[in-house]
Amino acid sequence: MLPVEVIAFKRDNKELPEEVIENFILDFSHGKIPDYQMTAFLMATLLNGMTPKETLALTRSMMRSGETFSWHDCDFPTTDKHSTGGVGDKTSLILGPIVASCDVGVPMIAGRGLGHTGGTVDKLESIPGFSCNITTEKFKGFVKENHISMIAQTDNICPADKKIYSLRDVTATVESIPLICASIMSKKLAEGTDSLVLDVKFGSGAFMPNSKKALELAQKLKKIGLGFKRKVSAFLTSMDQPLGQYVGNSVEIGECLAILKNEDSQNLFQDTKELSLNLSAEMLFLSKKAKSFREAYVLAKKTLESGQAFEKFERLISLHGGRLNELPRPTKFLEFCSPKKGYIQSLDSKAIGYASIEMGAGRLKTTDQINPVAGIRVHKKIGDFVEKGDVLFTLMNHSTQGFDAAQARLQQAFHITSKKVSPIKLIYKKI
Repeated sequence: MLPVEVIAFKRDNKELPEEVIENFILDFSHGKIPDYQMTAFLMATLLNGMTPKETLALTRSMMRSGETFSWHDCDFPTTDKHSTGGVGDKTSLILGPIVASCDVGVPMIAGRGLGHTGGTVDKLESIPGFSCNITTEKFKGFVKENHISMIAQTDNICPADKKIYSLRDVTATVESIPLICASIMSKKLAEGTDSLVLDVKFGSGAFMPNSKKALELAQKLKKIGLGFKRKVSAFLTSMDQPLGQYVGNSVEIGECLAILKNEDSQNLFQDTKELSLNLSAEMLFLSKKAKSFREAYVLAKKTLESGQAFEKFERLISLHGGRLNELPRPTKFLEFCSPKKGYIQSLDSKAIGYASIEMGAGRLKTTDQINPVAGIRVHKKIGDFVEKGDVLFTLMNHSTQGFDAAQARLQQAFHITSKKVSPIKLIYKKI
């Protein structure tokens, strides 16, 4: 088929043959199809959707457009976790070391933050010297030696996805479920792991606005994984408030260290810890390191509390050139206090995420520079009672840059009511 014929097929809502999709995607990745024709195809896909067969073919084509990994020469199972993104979402930095400490390989291709959501790569790169841009040979070597490595997507990993996503971002086609599924799963399948655990988030700080939409996405992602004969589980989790207390980069690393070193005696980060343990347990269960999820959870908790996970994290940082003892810390602070007493009824995670970006903790464009120490501490969560004058947020940076703009964002980021409010449920469902 000529490119114009492929576009016409999707425009007319006809199912494309698998080989046609594969040729179209590969030709685009090799520069044989111009951006304007791919844009037309993406819009037709957004409007008419794709069949499961087409989505599977699209995912396979994007995965095969670049380098893929295989771990068949390793004497241990491999697994990974993918989150659809949120505010304060730092579980990869905890669950990865837990699972790797249990003789399971975790070869993770992590992402950078864009918009209000943070990225694992940005958090890791706030550690002086840490490099996520290593050769694939080093990546493989670190996984074999330490059972874990975390890298950024390279130009050789799913290059078709990289080109297509840049077009989706500027052509109002980001919301297409088939395109979302293919983008996520092509990268994760390229890792070559035996299993995958998905953390599909919904709520004010997530891409999916509600649990119904999140369930639809989770089911379709899982179906693709099963189509590639991978073991896949998915959790639906709430992002109606930030995860943990810290939002930023080095400050989120600090929260992870407190959990990994068992120094959170006041359980300030219980939600981060609990979600990390649940995801770890599922990864271990799929890797056959336990006979049941409950048994896997006990193993994950024991591994965390023994200090093994922290030792594994230290080794991960060291192998990637990082100097954990030089982690930068903020020196300027500004407290944002409650204007009245009552119960926290809602928190707008997206607004809190953008408030951190006002100080430089994230990027709105891929070329923006990250300020590693900028961040926000969220002292109160939904359901908590506050007195007038209680601290709701603490802004943190190495200067007062962005404090005024961040405060303006935070003015609209919470609602207080006189009626008692129940805490939200973090883990909604597992499928």
